[in-house]
Amino acid sequence: MDGGARPDPTLIPLGARAMARCDLLGAPPYSEAPDQLTRRFLTPAHRAALDVLGDWMCEAGMTVRLDAAANLIGRYEGSTPDAPALMIGSHIDSVRNGGRYDGALGVMLGIDCVDALARAKRRLPFAIEVIAFGDEEGSRFPASMTCSRAVAGTVDPTVLTMRDADGMTLSDAFAAFGLPSVDFTKAARKSGDVLAFLEAHIEQGPRLEAEDLALGVVTAIAAQKRLMVRLTGTAGHAGTTPMHLRRDPGPAAAEAILAVERICAAGSGGLVGTVGRITALPGAFNVIPGAVEFSMDVRAETSAARDAAVAAITAEIQTIAARRSIGLTVELLQDLPESPSDPVLTRLLEDAVHATGVQPLRLPSGAGHDAMVMADLAPTAMLFIRCKGGVSHNPAESVRADDCVVAHRAMLAFIDNLEREHRA
Repeated sequence: MDGGARPDPTLIPLGARAMARCDLLGAPPYSEAPDQLTRRFLTPAHRAALDVLGDWMCEAGMTVRLDAAANLIGRYEGSTPDAPALMIGSHIDSVRNGGRYDGALGVMLGIDCVDALARAKRRLPFAIEVIAFGDEEGSRFPASMTCSRAVAGTVDPTVLTMRDADGMTLSDAFAAFGLPSVDFTKAARKSGDVLAFLEAHIEQGPRLEAEDLALGVVTAIAAQKRLMVRLTGTAGHAGTTPMHLRRDPGPAAAEAILAVERICAAGSGGLVGTVGRITALPGAFNVIPGAVEFSMDVRAETSAARDAAVAAITAEIQTIAARRSIGLTVELLQDLPESPSDPVLTRLLEDAVHATGVQPLRLPSGAGHDAMVMADLAPTAMLFIRCKGGVSHNPAESVRADDCVVAHRAMLAFIDNLEREHRA
């Protein structure tokens, strides 16, 4: 506000304030670009977001720390010191030119829940920790969910050798961020330290809007695999090499990508396949590429259906490469099995949504989330929030303030239900 006082944040309803804070983080310095939201892991934009999130956590009554994997954690102590914690959170990184609410809304809603408890001077038999994971999207380095895997104790230390598009390793990026000696084991939590994990997230799909419902309860998160395919031929002059004498990996890649589409389109059980990154090397107008790399993201409701599709796709790409005398490597970057939500926590969350007067929709998640990794550490539950048109990973991503208020109320009711369950 130009020349005037800022509005009192306590006058903004909790939940709606979470949405407003996501809007604030949608621009520089919390974005790397002036005209879009791009907030990648371990960038100055990520650091700026951590700084303001830490302030908001402190204002809500939490003690704040940054762990060894650059996760920001705010802790609201329970009635008994060092009690196990209900962990609430999501991620604050974004895809390139992404939306403002993907991940970040779940972190802001967690802060609002603690704020409500602190205003009521209420302590629970368990602590509450709000966590902002730094790298769920994998938009800077090839693998995703590195930060939640560090907390769950399942991260492979070799990820530190991964390189971003500029050639910087993850290890060097940590050092530039101020964490020069990364030891993921220091970020890992013991199972007894975490009572449960709750993640609130926009649906990123159209079902809630189609049913005219504000909230959904996630039953399971789909299995996914990320792979990198490299087709190698012979680079040459674009004008002097006859078509029949070329070993051009470009057309081979085109055939292979169409195979991904065809095989996944013919599948069932929520099977989907995506090629999101394609690179021709050396990448000049007048040079036949010597190699083409492309990513594959294959997901399904079960690991069996996903793996069968990956096997079929790989076999077809091998046939294409052999027919065209093209070299082939397929590298597995990430393998995440399906993750069913905890049945007890799911029931408590459904009851909490009912208590707000909203009929919850039970639905699976085709998108991957930190909750599927955290399931290796503790029971998990996940709340979906309606988003306009089901649009996500897009600047048009949109939520309603009244839905965010209801989501906040449902999360508080879930905390009440968990307290009763804990005391029983």
